[in-house]
Amino acid sequence: MSTFSLAVRDSSTMLRRNLLHARRYPSLTLNLLLTPVMLLLLFVYIFGDTMSGGAGRDAYIAYIVPGILLMTIGSTTVGTAVSVSMDMNEGIIARFRTMAIHRGSILFGHVVGSLLRTLMSVVFVGAVGVAMGFRSTDATVLEWLGALGLLALFTLAFTWIAVGMGLGSPNAEAASNNATPLILLPLISSAFVPLDSMPGWFQPIAEYQPFTPAIETLRGLLLGTEIGNSGWIAVGWCVGLAVLGYYWSRSQFDREPK
Repeated sequence: MSTFSLAVRDSSTMLRRNLLHARRYPSLTLNLLLTPVMLLLLFVYIFGDTMSGGAGRDAYIAYIVPGILLMTIGSTTVGTAVSVSMDMNEGIIARFRTMAIHRGSILFGHVVGSLLRTLMSVVFVGAVGVAMGFRSTDATVLEWLGALGLLALFTLAFTWIAVGMGLGSPNAEAASNNATPLILLPLISSAFVPLDSMPGWFQPIAEYQPFTPAIETLRGLLLGTEIGNSGWIAVGWCVGLAVLGYYWSRSQFDREPK
């Protein structure tokens, strides 16, 4: 059997292991999903009329759903960091190192498993948004495909970052704490209010981070708003974070265990 065939076989096995693990212990994913769903319900039904600036609740739900979808990615990938840290610090990965399997398949299983779980979480939160009244009637097929591609690329980038956090954390609790910025960054972006409504000193903080350009691009694709250069900036952030996360994860994974 060729090296490529071995890599595909072992990667499929590791992917199956991670999906089975997620199915047997769904509480972690459900707990992380609770945050974006609760924020969606809170900001639409409690603060919607006020936050819309007189435009109405329907206009505000159209504004907020793209931000909540990106927030779902950030919060769900925290579970990846915790899962990787548990495997790393409980000796599972050390045991895999002694077996005749392709080394890259271990990380592949975590990354692809996380990618699938996160995208399913995004679909679930999107369905909640549709049930609450979100509509994207003007988006074309190409714009929908572009939105899905952006969500997948964003998920891949933050999954690799989460894997690196998990490998570098001494335990699962530390991994969860280290990944907290993935939940907090959307809160200081344009997810809930426009940038020009923020204080002048705070606008650069919200603007020059990965979530804001991705949110503005997703709004443009789904709602027809102006995208400007946000699309290229969002793709640049995703590619840069994915490359950084990949090499960071590989460097930590390749270290000899203590």
